[in-house]
Amino acid sequence: MNHWLIKTEPDCWSWDEQIKNKVTFWDGVRNYQARNNLKIMEVGDLAFFYHTGDERRIMGIVEVVKPYYPDPSDALGQFGMVDVKAVSPFSRPVTLKEIKEDSRFQHLLLVRQSRLSVVPIDEKSWEELNEMGKGG
Repeated sequence: MNHWLIKTEPDCWSWDEQIKNKVTFWDGVRNYQARNNLKIMEVGDLAFFYHTGDERRIMGIVEVVKPYYPDPSDALGQFGMVDVKAVSPFSRPVTLKEIKEDSRFQHLLLVRQSRLSVVPIDEKSWEELNEMGKGG
């Protein structure tokens, strides 16, 4: 199983909407590196659900339930999407500020390439961020 972080503007699609709808497609990615990350996602992979914009924080965890398929909103057919379902909220969202200030996370693309909307998360960082979000 791989771990990821996927970003969304909360005014476009929020954690509350994800919880309410349970399963949704993750579309609109228009960056080739982020697209390539979507392509290697597998059913069962877990991802942190991250609010961008003014919030900049991890809200909870989603699971990939449908692998990469064409994004119908892409007229050129170069980009795709995956489906994700809500798994669990964080009892305490983890902010980007906290992540950037923690030396354990300086290697993450979230810190080094902050505009990338779909990034891999290594196992150790996944466990540490998950513990932080669960209130640990």
